[in-house]
Amino acid sequence: MGELPVSGQDTVHVWISGGSGDRPEAARRLLRRAGSALLGRTERDVVVGHAPDGRPRVRAGADVLAVSVSHGDGVVVVAARRAGAVGVDVERHRPLPAVALARRWYAPSEVTWLRSLRESDRADGFLLLWTAKEAVGKALGRGLRDGGLRRLAPVPGKPRALLRPVPGLAHVQVGHPAGPPGLVLAVAVASPAGEVSVLLR
Repeated sequence: MGELPVSGQDTVHVWISGGSGDRPEAARRLLRRAGSALLGRTERDVVVGHAPDGRPRVRAGADVLAVSVSHGDGVVVVAARRAGAVGVDVERHRPLPAVALARRWYAPSEVTWLRSLRESDRADGFLLLWTAKEAVGKALGRGLRDGGLRRLAPVPGKPRALLRPVPGLAHVQVGHPAGPPGLVLAVAVASPAGEVSVLLR
């Protein structure tokens, strides 16, 4: 467990579960853990369900916790935040035709940025943009609907963990905390209450 180098009262808590097994059950287990940790209840008291819009919901009594879930290829990630909406996305590092895919889905400026990278870094760059777009869509409650892949993401900088404003969406921030090796992880928040820290658990 470690806190990334961003200070402030607004904190996103992230739980990561790896290995094989039942992904829905792993997600429910992490969601109950999040509810217990942030709502101060036992895991037995935490109810995991779905909001009317389909997003996961965690509650204990009258208290409701903002959460987001991402999973893929043997990993499940849950992000939770007390201060407002949150989004998370995870992908495994893998080779892919980054520029060709970006031409199909991304804005021209993002394609230009990808082409500026060394060829060996382009797949990573593509996944950094992809996970940012997914996480932002979840924080907004829209996913990738309505042109979400064309929604600009801030070009990843250093340190990647810092949450930065999303172009055209000043009330949304996104960043890439360092997760376990082999993963690309993005976290987004809507209406941040000052600076945002990310706590990996």
